[in-house]
Amino acid sequence: MQVIVSSMVLSAALAVALALYTSNAIAQPIKTVTKVAQQVTEESNFELRVPVTTNDEVGVLATSLNQLIQRIAVYTKELKLAEAQLIQTEKMSSLGAMVAGVAHEINNPVNFIYGNLDYTTEYIQDLLSLVRLYQQQYPEPLPVIQEQIEAIELDFLAEDLPKILSSMKGGAERIREIVLSLRNFSRLDEAGMKAVNLHEGIDSTLILLNNRIKQGIEVIKQYGELPLVECSPAQLNQVFMNILSNAIDALEVGDKEREYGDMSTKLPASSSQPPIPTIQICTKVLDQNWVAISISDNGSGIPAAIKDRIFDPFFTTKEPGKGTGLGLAISYQIITQHHGNIQAHSASNQGTEFVITLPVRASTTHSTRSTNHTLLSHVQFNEVNHNS
Repeated sequence: MQVIVSSMVLSAALAVALALYTSNAIAQPIKTVTKVAQQVTEESNFELRVPVTTNDEVGVLATSLNQLIQRIAVYTKELKLAEAQLIQTEKMSSLGAMVAGVAHEINNPVNFIYGNLDYTTEYIQDLLSLVRLYQQQYPEPLPVIQEQIEAIELDFLAEDLPKILSSMKGGAERIREIVLSLRNFSRLDEAGMKAVNLHEGIDSTLILLNNRIKQGIEVIKQYGELPLVECSPAQLNQVFMNILSNAIDALEVGDKEREYGDMSTKLPASSSQPPIPTIQICTKVLDQNWVAISISDNGSGIPAAIKDRIFDPFFTTKEPGKGTGLGLAISYQIITQHHGNIQAHSASNQGTEFVITLPVRASTTHSTRSTNHTLLSHVQFNEVNHNS
């Protein structure tokens, strides 16, 4: 009887132990899966993954959860990018509308001034000729007239007035040039695909950035004979603005680092003068279907550690409040939507070059797109003279 009782107790103990072990073996992986799922939900950390240690149902559940997390991460990233791009597009659209409106309002009075300057110059020349004729016919004017001539410094007035009119005409021409650049940059009337001169877009962007460029930055333009390129002008102008603004930022940072003695930007022993901050813009025809644009600078360059991330949305090396990390990401998307390609070539302290290739006609893109990468690998432009 005692043996039977002992056997029953032992059997019960083994059953309880086996039940606990089985329960723990099933519950623990499920707890791990649940914990990771809760952590992902609470922290929005889509880098977390559930360790897959078995091939049973729990392992399949863990694998499925990992795949779901990865898909949600991609979806969330795309959603944030789409939201940011929508906001950026709306901002650019509002800015373009405002710029176009300002350009239109300025254009009318400037044209009035500019158009009447020639007539004003002609009338003043006629009046001065009449004064000189009076002086010839009456070389000895009355004392009261002679006093007035001396008071107004007639000789100086006759010499300086044409110069003033010439300066006014130059200023009016400059304003007209800026207004034209504003209109070319916004291109609200050309929102769709249209064959345009890319050089006009680049030049308009440079004029809008002139206030920053004239602070000691040299711009070298080497334009090839490009055909009209079928594109969305406003979008490509946005790409040029983003890349040129980044180049100016890099050159300004390099100047500040040299000014404060940053060791990473010190001049080589063989160089007695610091290099002139330079932006070089080159364009060329690759073949009958493709063109290329190169925008390079001799700034501090892009460190190798972050070079592969420069086109990632929201990635920026600028100080908080000075960059959103969207400029190059949006530029990449715009060029991709045009079935083109954009690449960055850079090394730390050796400057940066962005090379853009675009199809001449969107209608021939699908038949020639496969050659884009081959063409891009053979694009060669003159390098910026870093020691100039």
